[in-house]
Formats: sequence, C-alpha cells, structure tokens
Amino acid sequence: MRKLGKILIQLLFVVCATNAAAKSSLVRDARLWSAPDHTRIVFDISAPLQHKLFTLKKPNRIVVDLHDAKLNRKLTGPQYAKGVVKRIRSATHNKTNTRIVLDLSSDVKPKSFLLKPHKSYGHRLVIDLHKKAVKKSATAHATAVSKKNPLRELVIAIDAGHGGEDPGAIGHRGTREKDVVMAIARKLQRLIARQRGMRAVMVRNSDYYIGLRKRVEIARKHKADMFISIHADAFHDKRAHGASVYALSQRGASNETARWLAESENASDFIGGVSLEDKDDLLASVLLDLSMNGKVEASLELGDYVLSELKGVSRVHKRNVGQAGFAVLKSPDIPSILVETAFISNPSEEKKLRSPRYQQRMAESILKGVRTYFARNEVPGTLLAQRRHVITRGENLSVIADHYNVSLKDLRTQNALKSDRLKVGEVLLIPGG
Repeated sequence: MRKLGKILIQLLFVVCATNAAAKSSLVRDARLWSAPDHTRIVFDISAPLQHKLFTLKKPNRIVVDLHDAKLNRKLTGPQYAKGVVKRIRSATHNKTNTRIVLDLSSDVKPKSFLLKPHKSYGHRLVIDLHKKAVKKSATAHATAVSKKNPLRELVIAIDAGHGGEDPGAIGHRGTREKDVVMAIARKLQRLIARQRGMRAVMVRNSDYYIGLRKRVEIARKHKADMFISIHADAFHDKRAHGASVYALSQRGASNETARWLAESENASDFIGGVSLEDKDDLLASVLLDLSMNGKVEASLELGDYVLSELKGVSRVHKRNVGQAGFAVLKSPDIPSILVETAFISNPSEEKKLRSPRYQQRMAESILKGVRTYFARNEVPGTLLAQRRHVITRGENLSVIADHYNVSLKDLRTQNALKSDRLKVGEVLLIPGG
C-alpha cells in the first residue's frame, strides 16, 4: 500500500506539473521594425499573457516581465538590434516568469498592447518605443522662417501602402505587396525630384508600419498639395486583373468590389494595432464638413488624369475612377487618390509587378497624371503657378521654347514629351525662371 501511495503521489505531481506547463505562454520569437519616430517590437506568443513594463535609466533600458511565460529561443543576433534597441536580454524571473530587458540607445516613451490572431498572425505582444521630441529653439525657428522663398514648391505626399508587420497582399510566388509598392513609390519620388517646382515627401521611408490616420497626419504635417497612396490589388479569383484608381466617397463604396477592397485595406489597422472605431476630431470633421465635397471633386479629377495615363501601361480594371471609404483618403484639405497598380493575386500581373520596367512605367504614368492636374489647376504662391502655357493654333515647341528662353530639352523633360507634336488647348509647364 505504501508503495502504491508513492506512485499515486508521483503521478499527481506529474499531472500538476503538466497542467502548470500547459498554462504557461510560450514566446516563440520577436520581430523589430524601425521607423523615424519609433521602434516597434512584436513578440509572437502562444496565448494571451499578463505583462508588466517599466523603464530604467543610466543606462536607458526597458524591462518587460511576462507572467507564466517561457522563451522558445534566445533572442540574440543582429536581427534583434534595430532602431533604439541595441540588444535584447532575457532571464527567468520568480521561477515561472520571464524577464526581458531591452537595452536602448536613447530615452523613449513606451507603449504596449496585446493583439488577437488575425489571418496568418497568432497572438502578439506589441511594444512601441517612441522617441521623445526635442524642442527647437526660437532662434532656429526664426532663421528658418527668414530663409523661406516667397514662391514655394508643390508638395506631393507618396504613400507606399502597408509595411513592417503588415505585408499587404501576397502573390502566388510570395511577392509581398509592401515591397513592390515601395519600389514604385521610390521611382515616383525620383521622377518628382527632377521636376522643377515639385517636391516629393515619402509617408514611410522604409519597411515599417504606419497607422492609416497617421499617414494622413504626416501628409498634412508637410503641408502636402496632393496625396497618392500606392497599392497592389488582390482578389480571391486569380483571373481578376488590371490597374484602377480610387477616390473617397462620403456615401461609402460605389459598388460591391470597391466596398470589399476598402474593407481589405482598412483592415491593415487591425494588424498594426490601431482600432478604427474611435473617431478623432479630424475624422469627425471630414465626415461632417460639407466643404469636403470640393476636395472629393478635385480627387476625382486627379484620378481621371492618372487613370487615363495608366491605360497606356496596363489594362485597367475599371474604366472610371472608383469611390470607396478608404481611411487613408480621408483628408479634409488634400486631393487624395489610391492607385491599385495591378492584381498581385493574378500570376501574370504578379510577374509584372516584380519587373523594374513595369514599376518605372507605372511611376511615369502617375507623374504624368499629376502634372496634367496641376497644369489645369493653378495653386497660388507656387513656382508653377504662373509658368504655364496653353497651346494655340500654329504654335510649335521651338517657338514656345524661344518665347520663354528655355531649352527644347528642358521643355520636353518638364512635360515628359516623347514627340514635338502638340494639340491645341494642351497645357505645358514651363521650366526655369
């Protein structure tokens, strides 16, 4: 009997230990993303867990205690040192807990939250380390103001969709939307840099996530005159194909395809950890202010010009500019469009999206549409505001170049002309002076 009792006690101990182990969460891995204003650390975990976070100084570091959790692997190596994070250390704490220490290069303001499973992602613990803002001196600000040119450049905000933890749609060959749209955005940025009177601002500069409303805020912070969001479409039917352009509709999606697409793009905020349910003052004003209708009309006009140019590069999915409730287009004062460059879910179009030549042609088409819009819509106070010429009967490119004292080469480059044939009523942007 005594021997049987010992066996029962041992079995009970094994069962208890197994149950305790089953309750423990497993930290499978970590991923780091570095943005200009913050660093994001994403821990993949087997189940939701309780955690406690606090900061230490001299040297700067963040301590994260994970309750009833174990590490699946050591978090060492160059992939765990990005942004303000110099390295990650870990150890067992209070027997059942795991303590993770983030050694930092500067002081930060931390924020942490848990994310539920979404599509290919499981449970995650996300920690954002925001850099503390450095106040600019009044003298520096005064100097900057005094050097301003009375005539400014037009600012084009280029938004490469998705990024970081959010790869966007993924093609059959594993092509990630966030990569191909960044390649197109970079090419568009370089093309705009060559245009006199225009300047490009990249909403995201590398591979990191930015919330949808934050993208709008960045564009407005740079006082953008135009907002272009670049994406690659996806659909469950791989036969779907073609490029398309969307503008905002305050009444919601214009058709079922646009509605499905808008929900797909807006869902990226759930991947990034930002809920769209809480509407701030900016979004409320967009929905309530009737003056928004003017910007929607401007966006539709811009979209028409871009879509017209895209037809020369690719078959288009829709013959007209679509309208949908994309969160990224909800700026109250900036003409904004979303360009779907092709269907990444279509094998042949996925191949095109991977091609630098196709990416370049897409960027050139977008720029031509942008130029046409500004040629027909003067923005007061800009370098291009009074440098336009409307073609009249009998004029040729050489006469126009002589009149404005510019070279034929510069005139062709400014307007992306492939021939010297001109149409009456066409508007040319004049370089120089």
